[in-house]
Amino acid sequence: MTETLAHTLPHGITLNCRVSGEQGRPVLMFLHGFPEAAFVWDPLLAYFSRPENGGYLCVAPNLRGYERSSAPSDVSDYRAKHLVQDILALSQVVSPDQPLAALVAHDWGGAVAWGFANQHPERLRQLAIINSPHPGTFLRELKNSPEQQAASAYMNFLIRPDAEALLAEDDYRRLWTFFTNMGATDGPYAWLTEDVKAQYRAVWSQGLSGGLNYYRASPLRPPRPEDPAAAHISLPEAMLRVDVPTLVIWALKDIALPPGLIDGLAAYVPRMQLQTVPEGTHWLVHEQPQRVIGWLQAFLNAPQSS
Repeated sequence: MTETLAHTLPHGITLNCRVSGEQGRPVLMFLHGFPEAAFVWDPLLAYFSRPENGGYLCVAPNLRGYERSSAPSDVSDYRAKHLVQDILALSQVVSPDQPLAALVAHDWGGAVAWGFANQHPERLRQLAIINSPHPGTFLRELKNSPEQQAASAYMNFLIRPDAEALLAEDDYRRLWTFFTNMGATDGPYAWLTEDVKAQYRAVWSQGLSGGLNYYRASPLRPPRPEDPAAAHISLPEAMLRVDVPTLVIWALKDIALPPGLIDGLAAYVPRMQLQTVPEGTHWLVHEQPQRVIGWLQAFLNAPQSS
C-alpha cells in the first residue's frame, strides 16, 4: 500500500514522498521528471515493495517545486547543487545506516541522479536511468548536433516569463501535447486515461513555476543569438564520471532526446548496461511498465563486480 509522507530536511526543504514497503528494508528511490510528479512511479513502488520482488522500502519524492513539496520562488534555488542536496539529505533520512539500494530516475529526475551518483557514490549501490541524458553527452550534442538543438528548442519556450500562463490555457492544452506528440506503442496514447489526466490536473493546478524553474536555472539548453546557453559551458571530467553500476534504458523514439545522446556514454559510465527500446518513446514508464520492471528486477538481482 502506498502512503504519503512529508520529510522536512535539515536545510529547510520539505519533500512530500510516496512510500511503499517496510521501514528498515533496503531503499529504492525513484525520481520523476517534468511535467510529472511522484505518482507516476506507483506501479513500480507497489511491485518492488512486495517480499517476493525484493521487499524494498520504495520512496518516490515529489522534487522541490512539485505538488506539496517546498517550492522556493527564486530561480537560483533550482540549480543542480540544491537539487542534489535534497536527494542526499532525503537518502540520509530514509536510509541512514546504508547506501540506497538503487536510485531509479527519468527525465529531470535523471539529471539529478547523474549528479548524485557522481558526487556521492558512497550513498548509492546502483543507478538506473530512463531516458535522461548524461551531462557530458548532452552538452556535446547541444553544442554540435543540429538535430539535438532542434529537439531541445522547446526548452527556450519553457523559460519564457509567460510560460506558466501559456501552459495552463485551455485545460493545459500545450502540456497534453508533451505526451501525445510522442506517440505510443499500444494504441493512441492508451496509457493517458481520464483517471491519469485527473492526476496530472491535480498536480498542475498546484502551480507550474517550480518545474519550469529547473529549465530557467540550467544553462544546458540550445544557444540563441541573445543567449549563449550551452555554447559557453564546459564541464570538467571530474563532474562527469559515474563509477557505480548503472543501467541505462533508452527508448529510441524519444523526439526530445535522440539516440545520439547514448553515443560515447560508456566513456563516462564504465560500469554501464544499456537496454534500448526501438518502439518506445520518452514516456516508456507509462507505455511499457512491465518491460521496465523486468529490466530493473534483473539489474537489481545481478551480482555486481567491485
